[in-house]
Amino acid sequence: MSAHLPVAEPAEVRRAALRLIRADGRAFAAVLGLNVLAAAAGLVGPWLLGRIIDDVRAGDRVDVVDRLASVILVCSLAQLLLARWARYVGHRFGERTLARVREQFVERALSLPASVVERAGTGDLTARGTADVTVVGNTLRDAGPELLISCAQALFILGAVFAIAPLLGACGVLGLVGIWFALRWYLRRARTAYLAEGTATSDVAEILAATASGARTVEAFGLQRGRITASRQTLETSRLRRMRTLFLRSVFFPAVEVSYVVPVVAVLLVGGALHARGAMSLGAVVAATLYLRQLGEPLDQILMQVEQLQSSGASFARVEGLARAPRAVPSGSPTPVDDRIDVTEVRYSYDRGGEVLRGVDLTVRPGERLAVVGPSGAGKTTLSRLLAGIDAPRSGSVTVGGVPIADLDPEQLRRQVVLVTQEHHVFLGTVRDNLLIAEPAADDTALWAALAAVGADGWVRELPDGLDTELGTGGRRTDGSRAQQLALARVVLADPHTLILDEATALLDPTTARHTERALAAVLEGRTVIAIAHRLHTAHDADRVAVMEDGLLTELGTHDELVAAEGAYAALWRTWHGD
Repeated sequence: MSAHLPVAEPAEVRRAALRLIRADGRAFAAVLGLNVLAAAAGLVGPWLLGRIIDDVRAGDRVDVVDRLASVILVCSLAQLLLARWARYVGHRFGERTLARVREQFVERALSLPASVVERAGTGDLTARGTADVTVVGNTLRDAGPELLISCAQALFILGAVFAIAPLLGACGVLGLVGIWFALRWYLRRARTAYLAEGTATSDVAEILAATASGARTVEAFGLQRGRITASRQTLETSRLRRMRTLFLRSVFFPAVEVSYVVPVVAVLLVGGALHARGAMSLGAVVAATLYLRQLGEPLDQILMQVEQLQSSGASFARVEGLARAPRAVPSGSPTPVDDRIDVTEVRYSYDRGGEVLRGVDLTVRPGERLAVVGPSGAGKTTLSRLLAGIDAPRSGSVTVGGVPIADLDPEQLRRQVVLVTQEHHVFLGTVRDNLLIAEPAADDTALWAALAAVGADGWVRELPDGLDTELGTGGRRTDGSRAQQLALARVVLADPHTLILDEATALLDPTTARHTERALAAVLEGRTVIAIAHRLHTAHDADRVAVMEDGLLTELGTHDELVAAEGAYAALWRTWHGD
């Protein structure tokens, strides 16, 4: 499995929750105030009912009972209105807070270095941005207000029982001790179990996404059985971890349900004994019993929300964990003095493998077109990632204008070096939206020029609404070659001084690929182009060719020089031509 993104510690989650509350403090205070008033109004009924019982036993008139019953009705109506108002304000608070959580998550996700996302896997990031954020949102909208209401009601009810008879109040509190032990047992295990469940959900999302995106490769190499086995193992792990959280709930809730009965029984027994001796009125016993019966509902809500808070707390820890992930370099990094790229004694190895680059030295002159060739696994793609600042070398340096590329902030880096790979993405929106990502200030003239540069203006003009045609799900679908042309058009708009093409035209047919490469060469004349490809016509057209073998730069020179040298490049060239 891939390395997952960090998870926030409980203290960090609490601080994040407090920041969200402070951001909408007035609404939160209103929710608290309305809940307190609603809880206070709900206390009047049982207390007045006890008085009615005592007054009737004392022989008071009917009008006294009617008056007290009217007050109970008014207080019940007030409680209903206040509770509904509190829920309304609480839901609005929850939705605004959820919007802040989503915006913060998107900000943090976009500021993650590409290498961090790749190592973690898109499944982990997707699961956090969808399932986990949804759970947090439901808690902020529903569980939070309900918990506040229930806590206020429970405290007021217990206070009312103590006000009626301190001894009965003590009996009620002692009867609730069982809930404390059950809750303590549950909380010790719940966070770990829910975090493990969230990790398993990320793994399921990752393996499904990887299998779906690589479906054709899986079919071509007959890897179906292996992918099915891996998927089943991941799903089985997810099932077992979900069963663990289900087990915790199945122990916790029954224990709590039994504990609700204990304080009621204790108050009836003790209160009945005191009433039989004349030490307590029947109305007081009835009122205390009704209060404790009434206590069951808010306690039930509290404990249900506590269970949800464990799930949402784990989700919040995963969402907030992005704050602990490495960030892209902040703005304010040094400005390169020129466009020269120097690779000096660079070594690099991935986390779970051997050394991929083993001491590479290379200088790329401004305005040069350099082709990097070599067999698969030679380190070409790894070198391109280092040149683009996606990864930093384990040792040695990669600099542009004397500044380490990996130290450039994202905006500076985008203006210096851009990497275009075989991977491409069409964003939901119009053709114009897809292009403006690279240069938001570009006008239509610039957009059409960029499309023309990569040979895409023809098919875009044929679309029903031209630049305003919707693409992606629900709109016009684009095949791989057109999606790649859009990606290359974005590069033209970004206008970097160095462009790295890592098999960037692999999905285009040979004629379109050659036309696109030549068009890009014309547009980027005077800029540096580093092409990493297996199509050796790219090397033939380049100013210089660098040959990679087993993590080393073994040959460097022009096409003619390397062919004449009868080395590795000459062998590749003969193989390419079928000699």
